[in-house]
Amino acid sequence: MRTPRVLDADAAAGLIQSGHTVIVEGSSGFGVAEAVLAALERRFEASGEPRDLTVVHTTGVGDRAARGINHLAHEGLLRRVIGGNWGLMPSLIKLIADDRVEAYNFPQGVLCQLYREIAAGKPGVISHVGLETYMDPRQDGGRMNARTQEALVELVQLAGREWLFYKAFKPDVALLRGTTADARGNITLEHECALLEHLSVAQAAYNAGGLVIAQVERMVAHGRLHAQHVKVPGILVDVVVVEPEAWQTWMVRYSPAFSGERRVPLADVPPLPMGERKVIARRAAMTLRAGMVINLGVGMAEGVARVAAEEGISDAFTLTIEAGAIGGVPASELNFGAAYNPDAIVDQPYQFDFYDGGGLDMACVSFAQVDARGHVNVTRFAGRVEGSGGFIDITQNAKAVCFLGTFTGGKDGSIRKFVERVEQISFNGAAAAARGAPVLYITERAVFALTPQGLELREVAPGVDIERDLLGHMGFAPLIPTPPKPMDARIFREARMGIAPVPGLGTS
Repeated sequence: MRTPRVLDADAAAGLIQSGHTVIVEGSSGFGVAEAVLAALERRFEASGEPRDLTVVHTTGVGDRAARGINHLAHEGLLRRVIGGNWGLMPSLIKLIADDRVEAYNFPQGVLCQLYREIAAGKPGVISHVGLETYMDPRQDGGRMNARTQEALVELVQLAGREWLFYKAFKPDVALLRGTTADARGNITLEHECALLEHLSVAQAAYNAGGLVIAQVERMVAHGRLHAQHVKVPGILVDVVVVEPEAWQTWMVRYSPAFSGERRVPLADVPPLPMGERKVIARRAAMTLRAGMVINLGVGMAEGVARVAAEEGISDAFTLTIEAGAIGGVPASELNFGAAYNPDAIVDQPYQFDFYDGGGLDMACVSFAQVDARGHVNVTRFAGRVEGSGGFIDITQNAKAVCFLGTFTGGKDGSIRKFVERVEQISFNGAAAAARGAPVLYITERAVFALTPQGLELREVAPGVDIERDLLGHMGFAPLIPTPPKPMDARIFREARMGIAPVPGLGTS
């Protein structure tokens, strides 16, 4: 009978050898084997080992400071990183920007689907996701700095269409976190916010002859776990690390509303304070229609959920998060990826299957740069190397998209965000216009729409002078075929707006 070894975090970290390829599971602060990552950093600082790791992670695994994959952001410890997003990992962003580590940014959905293909012994993922963006080999092929040379993405022709082929790799170690392990290594996730792709990652490492290390809160005797609650079977698990003090997210010790154990009144969800973020989120909330299935991205778009809760309209549509939550109200800040009162939590690869196939009626996501053709950049700008997360999978496939952001950037508003040419194409406006996707760009000063001819100014905020407050801060002149309408005055008042979604799909 195969049973796992029960080790402390330092002993488990000692099993990771120089040159290994390590999959680090997690999203923000949940699903993360934090104790093992911290132990790995201590080992490297004390001994200089292990070295030259390739670290693969699906999305942002960090706290904007020192936890998560930030523990591994040491020159010499890392040789290569393949990740979905680095916005929560400033130490790693610096290594990448300084050209001190190879860096590939793949779409979040592609990565979690790639683990399934590796588990099944397949050569990689064939997907339309990333075509005509910087994932396309005709642009950057997902490479994020000059040091990164090897081509891991190929353009292929199949069934009369272009596709991107994302190549498989061989994992040596998988690090993941669950809630409970029994004596045979069966793992449940009852206190987690999401199931992520734990099963696929464990299967991929096991079938490659690798090592699966699972951090859990507690252990119980074999036979104590309900078979349907086991998400990672013990046959896949080599090492169990018990860490009873692990938090559910970086901000919350444990919320039963995030795990689906208990529902809480939505009045408990704090409203956004009045300001630019709330103005933008309110205008975006006015585009939502009853019956829609919607994704809300990280950052500015998180506020849409809080506006919907404040307005009492959350039940009119279904909000989803790429990590796997369906229904409820998405949480914000370092709780992002969790949801209050979800109706269901599915494995992340299956959530992206739904997204990639066109299941989303609407997506609300943030932007960093926009140009005259409607191209959007969220991934590499102003010396920062952020990565896409699920942005490409979501915006390329949703039936309608709202991009949200302040009109200018920087504390003094001196940074132009509407630029002549984006530094990197994360969303291809021309391709979206060609397929007829309704797309809005919402700021606190104005609302723009994507047309086949380019970006068109549709609405302006009360008191905004078009020449002084808009055109004077843009790197291009938008189309203005007719006088723009005023933005709804209710958006700018302290009181609730009193909006009610109407039936039907689309943006307005």
